[in-house]
Amino acid sequence: MYDELTQVDIKKMQEEIDYRVRVLRPQLIEEVQTTRAFGDLSENYEYKCAKQAKNRNESRIRYLERMIRTAKVIAVEGAADTVGLFDRVTLYHEMAQKEMTIRIVTTLRQDALKGLVSKESPVGQALMGKKAGDRVEVVVSPQMRYFVQIRSIEKGQDDESLDISAY
Repeated sequence: MYDELTQVDIKKMQEEIDYRVRVLRPQLIEEVQTTRAFGDLSENYEYKCAKQAKNRNESRIRYLERMIRTAKVIAVEGAADTVGLFDRVTLYHEMAQKEMTIRIVTTLRQDALKGLVSKESPVGQALMGKKAGDRVEVVVSPQMRYFVQIRSIEKGQDDESLDISAY
């Protein structure tokens, strides 16, 4: 399985790896060494915390490197009148009877609380390629489905303002 990511996603991940390797790793190693000198390791809470922070950093580096290695790089392109990657879409949710605006993004940059919805989510999959005015069925599971109507589409582009998610 691979993730479909843009060139900007890859660049942002590489920048985070560089920061974690060049800046954070030496700081965390030094902190582990400092706290190790505090005494008995079986009762040294500071040492355990420093070691956990170092291990989390190493885990994040491995995760990002694997993501880059296995990623399928995609281009951001789409027709002017259909929903595509990085577009802002205003929807009317029929069941909730309210209007909402979301932005379709790659999986790496999704954040539902900020209105950033992955193109691989049920909503993202249902909307991709559709036009303003279309009534779209969103299938969450065999038992759960609902309809949304696309009110408007504002074309977007891939930019570096969107952060990559923590995990």
